[in-house]
Amino acid sequence: MTESSTAFVEVGSSLEPLRSPFLMALGDRVRNLRSRKGMTRKAVALAADVSERHLANLEYGTGNVSVLVLLQVSHALQCSLAELLGDISTSSPEWLLIRELLGKRTEADLRRARVQLTEMFGESGDATARRTRIALIGLRGAGKTTLGQRLADDLGFTFIELSREIEKFAGCQISEIHNLYGANAYRRYERRALEEAIQIYPEVVIATPGGLVSDSANFNLLLTHCTTVWLQASANDHMSRVAAQGDLRPMAASPEAMEDLKRILEGRSAFYSKADLSFDTSAQGADESFQRLKTEVRKVIQWVE
Repeated sequence: MTESSTAFVEVGSSLEPLRSPFLMALGDRVRNLRSRKGMTRKAVALAADVSERHLANLEYGTGNVSVLVLLQVSHALQCSLAELLGDISTSSPEWLLIRELLGKRTEADLRRARVQLTEMFGESGDATARRTRIALIGLRGAGKTTLGQRLADDLGFTFIELSREIEKFAGCQISEIHNLYGANAYRRYERRALEEAIQIYPEVVIATPGGLVSDSANFNLLLTHCTTVWLQASANDHMSRVAAQGDLRPMAASPEAMEDLKRILEGRSAFYSKADLSFDTSAQGADESFQRLKTEVRKVIQWVE
């Protein structure tokens, strides 16, 4: 096995081991885990197939180790790599016990647990108000704007395209937010726009950005305060609909763009599936999709015609 060497920094006329805050915290976790398991450094080094000196450097925050070495150490300590690196769910005994309790549950069980936790901690929102806030989720090209506007008109609700509200808060276009301020700033604007929409409009249809589900805090807020509807479509329909709107950029790198789109769909589908309702807009025309959407939404909000 190849072990990485210790990094040094010049201090005055001598060289001393470099101790970054991250490596020091990592070393603390390794020592704590080793103590919890009741293992000596020699025993861990032997089980991990690394030298005892190398493990000592790791524990004292001076060893710039490879990911493979960390993986071997985690196996030796019988813990996950996430626990070694400091995942939040490893930060206390209660976190670890809760994680163990939930670890082998089904998606349905986890969903029930999440709902009960939101109710327990007073973050479940008003169930009645939730029924009349309709949030459409899904990738661009699924029909959120077109069907959302028609649905809002039919119900007599306000229609909001959240991306436009984000741009109002930021004073610039979405692309400029990312370029000038970065993804974290964009998520803050997204949350601010969503919080305001929830606070101001008791009856509203919201077309959300496709990536909102990627931020767990914002997605939780949406699930808690809105009836969510996933508008699905095939990758080909997503691409062709965006192009039909006059935006040919997604086609520029085809077929690579299509493969990227398929990967995004696959990666986000598990999150989109948390919606209360789902409709495949590729399965029928726009009018039929709207009629089905209207019928199901009216059932949820108990609308009286």
